Amino acid sequence: MKDRIKRIMEEQHMSQQVFADFIGLSPATLSSIFTGRTRPTLNVVEAIKNKLPSISTDWLLMGVGNMYIQSSSEAPEASSSSSVEQMLDFNQAPNDHPSPIFSQGVKSTPLDYSSQTLKIIDKEPRKVTEIRVYYDDQTYETFVPLKSK
Repeated sequence: MKDRIKRIMEEQHMSQQVFADFIGLSPATLSSIFTGRTRPTLNVVEAIKNKLPSISTDWLLMGVGNMYIQSSSEAPEASSSSSVEQMLDFNQAPNDHPSPIFSQGVKSTPLDYSSQTLKIIDKEPRKVTEIRVYYDDQTYETFVPLKSK
């Protein structure tokens, strides 16, 4: 099952740290699963399913069938209406701009290229004021740059 979890992480284009944060696990827990020290628990499966409901539970647990559950266009009418009810409606954006519903995770999230103002702060370059060289006989020398005119 660890290979299937790793495949989900790779398909979502997430690092191990980001994926752990995304599904609400500690990075150490995910790391111990990937190294084989521990086996994934049902809490891990539940965390993945809560964030990525389109992942097939049969595939995740046993490697049976397709990775993703059938899309709503291929599913029978009764099951497609129940899956739509379980999704969050993101059409009501705070700024009243309609946005589509995304069920495939982070990789299908639209990019936000809003304008940002970058403030450049000029800072004087740092100057060397002193250099000390320590020797193995417990002595040292100090070098100070000449003052510029």
